[in-house]
Amino acid sequence: MRLRATTEIQLSTTQPSAIIAMLRPQSGSGQWIVSEAYDLKPLLAPVEYTDVFGNLCQRFLMPVGDLEIKVDCVVECADQIATAPGAALTKPEDLPDSVLQFLLPSRYCPSDMLKEEALQAVGDAKPGYDQVEAIRAFIEHNIEYRRGSSNESTSALDTYHERKGVCRDFAHVGIALCRALLIPARMVVGYLHRLQPPMDQHAWFEAFVNGRWYTFDATQTEPRGGRIVIAYGRDAADVAITNPFGPVEVKGMKVVVEQTEGLARS
Repeated sequence: MRLRATTEIQLSTTQPSAIIAMLRPQSGSGQWIVSEAYDLKPLLAPVEYTDVFGNLCQRFLMPVGDLEIKVDCVVECADQIATAPGAALTKPEDLPDSVLQFLLPSRYCPSDMLKEEALQAVGDAKPGYDQVEAIRAFIEHNIEYRRGSSNESTSALDTYHERKGVCRDFAHVGIALCRALLIPARMVVGYLHRLQPPMDQHAWFEAFVNGRWYTFDATQTEPRGGRIVIAYGRDAADVAITNPFGPVEVKGMKVVVEQTEGLARS
C-alpha cells in the first residue's frame, strides 16, 4: 500500500540549543520512500548522519525563539505483516553479530530482572515465535492502555507492576520479557495507518526468531500492516524523535497518516 505521513512539530527555546532529530524514514526492507520533504522554519543548516543502528539523524543548533519542523513523506509499505507461528528460537550462538546487542538489558528494559515474569507470561508456549506471541497477548490482555499514565523515566519493570502505560511502555515490556528468554528484541518507532485517534507517532517491537525479525504490537488486537518505520533501537532512549541539549519545549505536534491513491509496484 502507499501511505502519506506528515509530522509537524513546534519547538521553543530561551537559549541556543543543540538538537538531534530523528524524523526521516528511509528505504529498506519492507518500505520504499517514493517522495519526501523535510523543512525547518526559520532556515537553519542541519547536518545529517547515520547512527549505530542505521537510523538517519539530523543535528542542528536551534536559535532563541520558535522553530517549526515539518516532514512529509510518501512511502510504499506492506499492507500485511509477516507471521510465523511455530517458528523456532534462534540460539544465541547462532545469532548474527549485529543482533547480539538486542539480547542485553538496556535503560528501559531491565530484562535481567524479569525472568520469572517472562516464564509466567509464556506458559507452555514453544520457544521462539510462539513465546513472543504469548508475550504480546499477555501485554494486550493484562496492561491497560492509558494516556498520561507514564513518563520519561518509566521502565518496563514499572509498567509490568503498575499494569498501565502507552505504546512505548507496551513495547518496553515486550522487549524486556523477550530478552529474559534469550530472544533478541528491539524497539521500533514510526507511523501506523488507521491508528486510533488522536493520531500520533507509534511504537512497537520486533523479535528475532528463526533467523529474521518479526513485528509484534500489543496495542493491536490482530497483526496489522500499514507501518512506516522511522527508527530502530534498544529502547526509547535510542529512538527519540528529538533530543534537545538545552531548555527546549515542545509547543505542539500534529501527525497525519493517510492512504493515497495508486498501487505499489508489483
